[in-house]
Amino acid sequence: MCGISGSYGFGADTEGIARRMAGALAHDGARTVPEDEALVVTDQAALVHREPNDRSPDRTQPMASSDGRYTIVHDGEVHNHGELRTQLEQLGHSFRTDTATEVVLAAHAQWGTAAYDRFNGMFALAIHDTQTGELVLARDQVGIKPLYYWLGDGGRGPQLLFASEISALLAAEQFEAAPDDRTVYRYLQFGVHDEDSRTFFDGVRRLLPGQVLRVSTDSTGSTGSTASAEVTEFSSLQEELRRIAARPGRPVDQDTVAEYRERFERAIRLRLTSDGTVGTSVSGDLGSSAIAAVIARHLREEPDDEAYSAVGARQHVLRATPTGAVDQDASDVDSLLADYQDQIAAHEVRPGAGGDLEDLREAVRAQGEPAASSAPYARYAVLREAGQHVTALLDGLGASQTMAGDERHHRVYLRQLRRQRRLAPLARELAASRDLLRAAARRGSGRAAVPVDALLNSGFVEEHSAETLSLVQDDLKQRLLEDVFRTSLPALLREHDRFSRRSGVQGRLPFLDKELLAFLFSLEESAFLAGGRGCGILREAMDGIVPGASTDHRGRHGAGAGAGVAGAGVLASAEDEWLRALGPAVREIFASESFADRPYVDAPSVLALFDDFLANPGTHDTGVFWRLLNLELWLRTYIDAPESSTLAAPGGLAGSGGPAEPAAARAARTTTAPTADPDEAAEAKSDYTANPGKQLDLVSEADGHIWRRFPLQTELVTRGDDIEARVREHVERFAASLPADALPAGAPWYFVISEKIIAIAQGRSWFTWEITPRPAARVLSRFVTRTPAGIGLGDPTTMELAVREVGLPRVVAASAAGAAGKLIGKRGLFYHVVGADVRAIDGPTPYSAFPSNVSAKLPPKDPDAVSARISAAIRGAEIPAAVRDSFTGTVVMDANDIGRNVLGSDVTTANERLEATFADNPLGQGRQRTPLAILVDLGPA
Repeated sequence: MCGISGSYGFGADTEGIARRMAGALAHDGARTVPEDEALVVTDQAALVHREPNDRSPDRTQPMASSDGRYTIVHDGEVHNHGELRTQLEQLGHSFRTDTATEVVLAAHAQWGTAAYDRFNGMFALAIHDTQTGELVLARDQVGIKPLYYWLGDGGRGPQLLFASEISALLAAEQFEAAPDDRTVYRYLQFGVHDEDSRTFFDGVRRLLPGQVLRVSTDSTGSTGSTASAEVTEFSSLQEELRRIAARPGRPVDQDTVAEYRERFERAIRLRLTSDGTVGTSVSGDLGSSAIAAVIARHLREEPDDEAYSAVGARQHVLRATPTGAVDQDASDVDSLLADYQDQIAAHEVRPGAGGDLEDLREAVRAQGEPAASSAPYARYAVLREAGQHVTALLDGLGASQTMAGDERHHRVYLRQLRRQRRLAPLARELAASRDLLRAAARRGSGRAAVPVDALLNSGFVEEHSAETLSLVQDDLKQRLLEDVFRTSLPALLREHDRFSRRSGVQGRLPFLDKELLAFLFSLEESAFLAGGRGCGILREAMDGIVPGASTDHRGRHGAGAGAGVAGAGVLASAEDEWLRALGPAVREIFASESFADRPYVDAPSVLALFDDFLANPGTHDTGVFWRLLNLELWLRTYIDAPESSTLAAPGGLAGSGGPAEPAAARAARTTTAPTADPDEAAEAKSDYTANPGKQLDLVSEADGHIWRRFPLQTELVTRGDDIEARVREHVERFAASLPADALPAGAPWYFVISEKIIAIAQGRSWFTWEITPRPAARVLSRFVTRTPAGIGLGDPTTMELAVREVGLPRVVAASAAGAAGKLIGKRGLFYHVVGADVRAIDGPTPYSAFPSNVSAKLPPKDPDAVSARISAAIRGAEIPAAVRDSFTGTVVMDANDIGRNVLGSDVTTANERLEATFADNPLGQGRQRTPLAILVDLGPA
């Protein structure tokens, strides 16, 4: 739970930098470091060691070797340091202390960086060699302890900053904090973070598991000194596990189960050594319950075992029960506590955001980077409570990722069996898990799959359109290793470490013992998953130790999706409730100016979707809301506000409105000047300029006239909006600053309005999740060609609207006519029979602004009458008489990149002429939000 930091290559600035970084590692409000051995400064490097909250400070660090050559700062625990000490003593080393740190230092002196793969535990370390000038950084093989760094160029060689926390790097004041846009995009789009060396801060990197970073200055060459910085691998654990996993697995029998139990208990025993009190946490998942039960049973059967002395007579167990936890989870924990009531002292924590956002803001600040869901907040609440009772906490984190505790792992295994043509096992697995598969399908169908792109700035999406997320789909063991080292566990480890550090508690993770991992991946797949149940060998090993370990409970997959302190499966069920409780505060953030100004989001779409979530709970996947919320809070905390106000002391967060932006800067970004940059497509545009990639004037092929089209930008339209009032407002704005040559005197002009926004305002548009297609609609939609743009009746939701609009008999008759027409080579009979109203039905169109990208729409009702009302509103508007006199009327247009169709108007101009004026679809199809247009007839070309 200590923190380390330091620098290399800063010369005279070294000590000042070191003290600022050390201050940032203190979580008791102190920002200075006493003049003691907590830091060591040389001409080249500085090494800093800091205990959070100054709780039982380890004054043995930084530690120098007996000959003074090496100095080390070390965060974490090497659990096998006793065995290594014995080996090193046999090689001639002697020790002054009983600390693991001295063993690590001696091992480095003996074996160099090759020593690190001998360590079994969790560690981040920095060792400076005063003889060669080299500085070495390293991180443990699984990545339990974090280590961040920033590399710069001082002109005469590399400059390096490193720390356990990014806030310490920022405190060095050597670079400006800025977001890494690629990381932000992948976080928002795919929900991933901590998947590679990049962080949310531009230029800040993390060492990956099993990596070592060397920085050195070589002054022995004939050309003077040279400097280098190089990242390499010191561990082959990942590749070794992949090779083991690729071999045929060892069958699981009684001997295998017994050996696994023995190895698991040894992994727990290794992690019980402490100068303070060691406790555990449970949340209803099998992983955390197994750890607590193994310790409790040992206390019952061998109460005098010295190895368990740090636990005490009764084990402190933190029971995490988030609001919304499922009954089975709570029942399992109740059974565990009842069975071991004499060996367990339970402390219940009920994480819940309530109606207050302050705790969540503080959790974001403690993390240093955004998190993808509400799960980290629950860990924060539990570890904060743990700090009141224990100094170290054993946790089940990693059980799911290493033993297939997520339902997604089950689907991967089914695909693996199919790929391997193992038909008999596949049939057995499908039969044994059919109820689980049905339940998963029901959960998936009950939530709206809103494309994340719909909520992001189109330019931001375009810039990162090449980004993809590739996952192993049909090899269970390889997918688990991908989860462990890339896509799932690294993010959880970062969250766990930061909150543990903040609470002054050292988190210890038995399931990530490297020897246990190597044994586990040598087994066949049934050790992981069978019949839809994850953690197979753990269930068998814990039979008779954990109440109900071998019973079905497949809905939880045994490990609660591996959240450890608080199972992710439990948290997912609580997330909706938390968001609703926080609704007003979250909505205020999404409606704020600072959120709207971000280059990442389309704020009106986010706000509209969030409002729909609040009005219709249970219909949305809330993960994207949490990501957007966490990102905004992080930007306000670490990017917008100066370091002195956000990092100097707890609670110094920017308020919900964000920091004030200079008016000039804001005006510069929201200018109405013309732009052709697609990245700025979502920004405010002038009424007198074309959309990006479009043009104002078009020579019509229908009449040879020049037609000028002014796209008018408007806010998103919602159900019940007054379209006539909105049109009148926009026409008045257009006429108020009309350039002299924009609308020639006497030139007739029309007002054109998209049918989509009329349908939305009339309540004739529905989110796709609000429409339940009948079986007939699903069948009929299969026989309709779906256009690339998603328009038409090739979607069950739009076919359902067609059936509702004109009745099933007419749709069936039209389908028959269409089929007959294809046989004789005559197209269009379907729509000729079914009618124009059905032709105008729109499905979800991915390129459109929200909500058109996730909704299906009937054509507007009485479009001719709507046109007449809009024309009346325009003629009653406060506009110059000359402009009013040349107004011809209103046209309701259904236009897209495929075709044009006038649905209604109050003019006598032929529809063919009007449709030809929109041949290039000048209103655009993205987030330009220009569904209105002034259409001017400039006469013959």
